[in-house]
Amino acid sequence: MSKPTQPRRAFIQKIGKGVAASALLPGLAHAADNLPHTEWLSRKYVSPNDNLQIALIGAGGMGNGDAQTATSIPGVKLVAACDLYDGCLENAKKKYGNDIFTTKDYREVLNRKDIDAVIVATPDHWHKDISVDAMNAGKAVYCEKPMVHDVSEGPAVIAAQAKNKVVFQVGSQGMSSLGNEKAKELYEAGAIGQLNYAEGVWARNTPGGAWQYDMPADGNLQTVDWKRFLHGNPDIPFDPKKFFRWRCFKDYGTGVAGDLFVHLFSSLHYVVSSSGPNRIMSTGGLRYWKDGREVPDILLGMFDYPQTANHPAFNLSLRVNFVDGTGESNSLRLVGNEGSMIVDWDKVTLIKNKFWPPDQYAKYFAERRYDKDYDRKTIKAPETTVFKVDEGYKGAHYDHFFNWVRAIRGGKPVIEDAVFGYRAAAPALLCNDSYYKERAIKWDPISMKLIG
Repeated sequence: MSKPTQPRRAFIQKIGKGVAASALLPGLAHAADNLPHTEWLSRKYVSPNDNLQIALIGAGGMGNGDAQTATSIPGVKLVAACDLYDGCLENAKKKYGNDIFTTKDYREVLNRKDIDAVIVATPDHWHKDISVDAMNAGKAVYCEKPMVHDVSEGPAVIAAQAKNKVVFQVGSQGMSSLGNEKAKELYEAGAIGQLNYAEGVWARNTPGGAWQYDMPADGNLQTVDWKRFLHGNPDIPFDPKKFFRWRCFKDYGTGVAGDLFVHLFSSLHYVVSSSGPNRIMSTGGLRYWKDGREVPDILLGMFDYPQTANHPAFNLSLRVNFVDGTGESNSLRLVGNEGSMIVDWDKVTLIKNKFWPPDQYAKYFAERRYDKDYDRKTIKAPETTVFKVDEGYKGAHYDHFFNWVRAIRGGKPVIEDAVFGYRAAAPALLCNDSYYKERAIKWDPISMKLIG
């Protein structure tokens, strides 16, 4: 690895001198009593000075959550909703007013001049086409993750954003969190030393969490635009499971990798400024939810990250478990030679281990190998500092939409544009390919192309 950057050298020097790293880790020295030290994270929100009219395309569970968060930002109003199921359109009118425009054809939304931006929260197999069409219509876009359904679709979205110069943001909401920002600051200052390994977990065990969504009793060919839903896939008879539980099927969803691995990739890539892995391997199986789904409910992924100017070569392991009975939820952990970080959207836990140079390790154990009566030391807990969000923090979801709206209004650019979104989606989608093909897959994260 190259020599430490100036901020990292400063961090190391302060720790070496026993100073509390006041600029970066105030109070770290207090952790010497083996109790975690807590630092509070906060954010100030700037009031807007102009209005923004948006439309929701895909008014299901996630879409409604997105719309509610977006419209909680002052000056943002939802004026239209599109969905292929009558029940969702009726629900949208109840939530946002009977005067909103509703349709089953998203093109009618894009043709409206009174709409500035759209939220795309459809099944994954519609993401690329609607996003491209929306940008070509001059609309700003918030597209739910993963950005695309297949790795081959990414270049079209990137090209549409470049061509139309519009604001496009992928909806991995943890990206804009205070937790991610603090983790990035800590990593770049050398808080864990040289990164060599990372791991991420996303576990669930409830029916809704495992995609056994409710199927309305009135879901039928009279209330659902089934032909439009299929969107180029085989013309099959109406199947309420495939419509309402689309994540369970390869033609419409992207499995646990596209739904959940992509969150972990997004945060990791942001924190360490990475373009992604160059080797992807996965395994897993359908262990419990044998309800007709085609995708595994347990997936394990392993990834090789090459050395770049921003980070050393390191390895990543990811795991999703939909049959987890332990209460474990989700986490991302970065491990370096001097410590580790557990990154949550509202908290970062930094653990600094006692660091001895290799020659001191050798000397210590050589002196005590045959000494029967030496003063044997006890194990000391590592120094821990916990960074927690302050009371009143509005959350990662709000932050992500705030950043999107701010960019549309001419403020700072988003941090998860089409290029970033593709580099997070591609390794997740290639996990699926590795699983089904039973082999490792090579990927060029810089040119964003398959190898071989």
